[in-house]
Amino acid sequence: MPEEPQAAPAFLLPDLSGKVVALEDLQGKVVFLNFWATWCPPCRAEMPAMERLFQRMQGKDFALLAINFQESRQQVEEFMQEFQLHFPALLDSEGVAGTAYRVIGLPTTYILDRKGRIVASVVGSREWDSEEAYAFFDRLLAAR
Repeated sequence: MPEEPQAAPAFLLPDLSGKVVALEDLQGKVVFLNFWATWCPPCRAEMPAMERLFQRMQGKDFALLAINFQESRQQVEEFMQEFQLHFPALLDSEGVAGTAYRVIGLPTTYILDRKGRIVASVVGSREWDSEEAYAFFDRLLAAR
């Protein structure tokens, strides 16, 4: 976890429909950025908990983005369908965002506050749908 919140690196990445998503468009929201790959067992393990978190946070100022690291659109689409995942998946085909965020292992998750600052980072799989996790996100959402 960074000692002082740091500004999150900007990115422009396409989603599975080809629409480009810019981090700056999410200003004012709590943002969950998860770098992952279909071949990564810990990534696969945490996806159901991420889906439950995504569903619970619907209608709140919260965005969950799964940034796939260097795989094809088809691979990601098939994975999302197989696991019945409904949160947005972005394609980091060239690894540009992963490099900007200094991702060295998968999965890696960054949590951004409403001001676009990194307030937490986690390497490895987590239970994102635990009461502790929900309380953490609720605190961030309550902060202005």
